[in-house]
Amino acid sequence: MSPPTSVTEPIRQEMLVARILALHTHDVRFPTSLSLDGSDAMNPDPDYSAAYARITTDAGDGLEGHGFVFTIGRGNDVQVAAIRALAPYVLGRDVDAVLADLGGLWRELVHDSQLRWLGPEKGVMHMAIGAVVNALWDLRAKREGKPLWQVLTALSPEEIVDLVDFRYLTDVLTRDDALAILRAAEPGRAQRESVLLTEGYPAYTTTPGWLGYDDSKLDRLCREAVADGFTQIKLKVGADLDDDVRRLGIARAACGDGVRIAVDANQRWDVGEAIRWMAALRPFDVAWVEEPTNPDDVLAHAEIARAIAPVPVATGEHMANRVMFKQFLQAGALQVLQLDATRVAGVNENIAVLLLAAKFGVPVCPHAGGVGLCEAVQHLSMFDFVAVSGSAEGRVIEFVDHLHEHFVTPVEVHGGRYHAPKAPGAGTEMLARSLAEYAHER
Repeated sequence: MSPPTSVTEPIRQEMLVARILALHTHDVRFPTSLSLDGSDAMNPDPDYSAAYARITTDAGDGLEGHGFVFTIGRGNDVQVAAIRALAPYVLGRDVDAVLADLGGLWRELVHDSQLRWLGPEKGVMHMAIGAVVNALWDLRAKREGKPLWQVLTALSPEEIVDLVDFRYLTDVLTRDDALAILRAAEPGRAQRESVLLTEGYPAYTTTPGWLGYDDSKLDRLCREAVADGFTQIKLKVGADLDDDVRRLGIARAACGDGVRIAVDANQRWDVGEAIRWMAALRPFDVAWVEEPTNPDDVLAHAEIARAIAPVPVATGEHMANRVMFKQFLQAGALQVLQLDATRVAGVNENIAVLLLAAKFGVPVCPHAGGVGLCEAVQHLSMFDFVAVSGSAEGRVIEFVDHLHEHFVTPVEVHGGRYHAPKAPGAGTEMLARSLAEYAHER
């Protein structure tokens, strides 16, 4: 047989290249407002929703990448439209090339000047980029036959930092700083992975604490949480101080003194109000207060943190980007960092946030619950434990027992701990029947 000619060889090579065929979008909404699941002082009637992205290819392996942005109902269609606007940036691309350089793709999308103008690097467009980036990470993990956390922990320090955009961070975190953090954690990776697979990762639950629940339901769910092995719960607060004092009393009596109780104001207060409110709640030994004021207000959070110490301030689920996290850490405005899997621009930017937290020695306790946030964010915490901070001390992942049945690989939480997922992917794939059944009809 004669060797391939210079004419036919490029054609054959082109035929072997798998390409991205489509970016499908879905507007998915669950009627959680009917049971007041998710209700808090600022969001009394949320309908947990997902602006959902599904990436298909012509690779012939049947694998797809799934990602989403979490919303609470109205406006989910706006988020879906933003995701759909990204289709021209990924359609027809070489799958292997894209997945091999997700740091490059992240920069290409985020640094696009016309898309960036809509933020810059925050808001609906930035979150849409996160949905697409997360879907591609899901596809990469499926193609490697591993859960996402193991895909990330298998990367070298150099490969990890290549995923991060250090623009605007170098006054506190340089590439060399990040490499030093990752290299310091490298020797214990295998041992920590073994611990994670054997023992799981600590969790806390918000299930008892929704503001719309009556006192008897609060009491019952607190007792069930303790019986299930949780050593921390969280209550929503901020609508009425007398109600909060009564509800904290019920929760403390139900849980006993050995269980930590955090509170979440969901941005309800001004600075003085937050300080006065937390003084009234101090007798209940509050583990932390979450989002006491506007999530963009660095200086207000810092003032509150100084005034209510030693009660920690926790925040982060609504921080728009890595720059906001940097400023909060610089100002001492948070003592518990609560990254979210779908608020910033995907896995890559959350790796930057994890590295910032490690640089400042601040524990990461992610925001979860919602639609699929538990499934998604567990991978980030587990990666942090194995390859970045090297510690689970003072760290817990939020757990809410809602809507997991709609996912192909739902979280496993028992004994008060997340148990490491073993299925390939990022945990972000919803069941086809759920996508169809809860599709929003306009």
